[in-house]
Amino acid sequence: MRRGGSAVYFAHSAKVSRAWQPLADHLRTVGDLAASFASCFDASEEARLAGLLHDLGKYGDLFQRRLQGKEHGIDHWSAGAWAALNQWCALSAAAVIQGHHVGLQQLDSDSLRGLNPVRLSAAHPLGLRLSEASIDLLTSRLHDDGLEPPVSVAPVYGRGFRETASAMLDVRMLFSALVDADFLDTDAHFRARPAPAAPLASETPLDQEKALSILMEHIAGLAASSFASEAVNGMRADLLDVCLAAAHMSQGLWTLSAPTGAGKTLAMLAFALQHAAVHNLRRVVMVIPYLSIIEQTAGIYRDILCTRFGSDFVREHHSLAGTRREPEPQLASDLDGDNEAYFRPRSLADNWDAPLIVTTSVQFLESLFSNRPSACRKLHRLARSVILFDEVQTLPDHLSIPTLATLSWLAERYKATVVFSTATQPAFRRLDSAVRSLGDAGWAPREIVPPALGLFARARRTEVAWPDLECATAWQDLAAELAGLPQALCVVNVKRHARDLFSQVNERCSEGTYHLSTAMCPRHRQAVLRLVRRRLERDMPCRLISTQCVEAGVDIDFPVVYRAFGPLEAVAQAAGRCNRNGRLSTGEVRVFVPEEEPGRRSLPFGAYEQATSVTRALLKERGPAGMDIADPALFEEYYRRFYTIARPEEKRPELWDAIRRQDFAEVAARYRLIEQDTISVLVPYRKLDFDRLVQEVRERGLTADWMRRAQPQVVGVYRPKGNDPIWTCLEPVPIAGRSHSEEWFIYRVAEDYDRDLGLLPRQGPDVWLV
Repeated sequence: MRRGGSAVYFAHSAKVSRAWQPLADHLRTVGDLAASFASCFDASEEARLAGLLHDLGKYGDLFQRRLQGKEHGIDHWSAGAWAALNQWCALSAAAVIQGHHVGLQQLDSDSLRGLNPVRLSAAHPLGLRLSEASIDLLTSRLHDDGLEPPVSVAPVYGRGFRETASAMLDVRMLFSALVDADFLDTDAHFRARPAPAAPLASETPLDQEKALSILMEHIAGLAASSFASEAVNGMRADLLDVCLAAAHMSQGLWTLSAPTGAGKTLAMLAFALQHAAVHNLRRVVMVIPYLSIIEQTAGIYRDILCTRFGSDFVREHHSLAGTRREPEPQLASDLDGDNEAYFRPRSLADNWDAPLIVTTSVQFLESLFSNRPSACRKLHRLARSVILFDEVQTLPDHLSIPTLATLSWLAERYKATVVFSTATQPAFRRLDSAVRSLGDAGWAPREIVPPALGLFARARRTEVAWPDLECATAWQDLAAELAGLPQALCVVNVKRHARDLFSQVNERCSEGTYHLSTAMCPRHRQAVLRLVRRRLERDMPCRLISTQCVEAGVDIDFPVVYRAFGPLEAVAQAAGRCNRNGRLSTGEVRVFVPEEEPGRRSLPFGAYEQATSVTRALLKERGPAGMDIADPALFEEYYRRFYTIARPEEKRPELWDAIRRQDFAEVAARYRLIEQDTISVLVPYRKLDFDRLVQEVRERGLTADWMRRAQPQVVGVYRPKGNDPIWTCLEPVPIAGRSHSEEWFIYRVAEDYDRDLGLLPRQGPDVWLV
């Protein structure tokens, strides 16, 4: 196209905006934004280069015809990748430009040589045509548009190939800066908004000192009105003091080992805010394994901080929807990635621009190992942040070494402080040499709590009754025993047991009997926990039958806790819900061996089963007297034996091999905290809210705001197989400009959502539910 006698090249057609977007404007904005995002880890030069070159192929005449609807199936990204590699020797820039539509691929010499325009013109692996084979012509048009890439750059990847998880993180962080910048500018164009500026004025800053002052005021108020014993309040005060003291020390890797009920949730945040103030860090990210804890923790943080800073201060981010399975191209024209229908689903991904993020382990860690643009766009926000991992004992052993290698480099290279917090700290230090073999830094964290503080001995508030391993407890006998108690918590190993046991107890005594599992949506679980806490505080009858979702971090306090025999850390976590506030002289924790059901498993597969076998062996050798869950030495021995059996350094050889080959797509496919793919299902828990959300999404399509508002009424479920009859109950959520989402669904059958048990589809819930 021509304007005033000179050629004008465009990045995007008009869509809903009033004008087409000039390519020079898009490249300049993306370059500036990407450089701004990467400046905090000293990669702004290469990020700007990637931003200026990422759509270099759009200067080709074929692509301009594509915008006019006269061509399709045009590769506009490989030209910029080849220019970055051939003219600037920037491996990372080449990789991220190549991947900004199709995802990061493999970073090796053969793959990089495949970007050569001569080879692509002869045989393109995706069946596309290059917009222009002459790189010189494209770069001359870039210069004619007044855009001047830097003469040289210092690549973040460096010279040669590093066969480590750290090297892959370097590429992903640059990729994150590019794709977030590209998404933001493209979204502004499609929505007819002003182009984003660098740095983004819309970001809410982390006012560390003010936030810490507000938090300390809240903690003081809690202490003044606490129902806990003097000893428990003293322990919590001591933990807070050592966290604040440690926050003044240098950045890096830390552990926070403290017993349940010691106030870790607030003490961790105090550490993070004080540490951020000392080192001028940008945000706090809280990573939590279970939705039940996320709901509780995010609620606490919102109540404390959002009333002063506004609702945007705390961002709660659960779902991986839109990041694991980005829209697959249906036509060759989709592969060029510049129609709004292709772009819109990617823009739904959160970019973590809030000061305080509360997210799941699955969301955080799988994003950290992803190759997809939407999953990776938020990663650059982790640089110069405090990252708090709560209940870190839940990290799967088979992923522990690549995870630790990547997190240690995040701390070393990107100046993030990483804290691993739990009452049952895994002995990850033993994996240091294996971590070094896969990364550029090892795993040697410092402990925040000094042993002299004696927190675990001071926290002894329960007596654990260990079972005779040869004597199983019948479910009907257990139900009768629970029904006869005024207040008791029972934690079992699988959802089926929780559901069946609840039914039996409820038949005997319906008043004050409740069920809790992830078959219930977050709002439902919150409602149950509110009822439970209220009845406990008022000394009313209360029996809660739950899966493991209740035993890590959930703030409830029962006088008696039953725990199905399982991993040692699970028993200790369940015990943390017993006499939590120390108001009794001693609480009772009764461990039982569930009766076997013919043909059905009573334990989850894999590491959970292995950890249970280690606990069984320790109990046989030591006897009940030697199984003191308040003794850190017991857990040191337990984890030593577990790692000896589990051998995490020998697991997932395909993942290790993919890391050493720098194969981003294969690593993303192999790194899974939850092996089976999951989907998000909106359920009819609160009918009015459900109907309103359904009507809105049917009319307007899926948006990031809708997903956040829908999350309280969503249940995560395993993706059904193609011919599963459950599909008849699922309505795909529409996406504007595209047929429907592959990640979000509406549950059609209202009667399948039980007021006590949550989602109970008649088509085989034991297999389907997460």
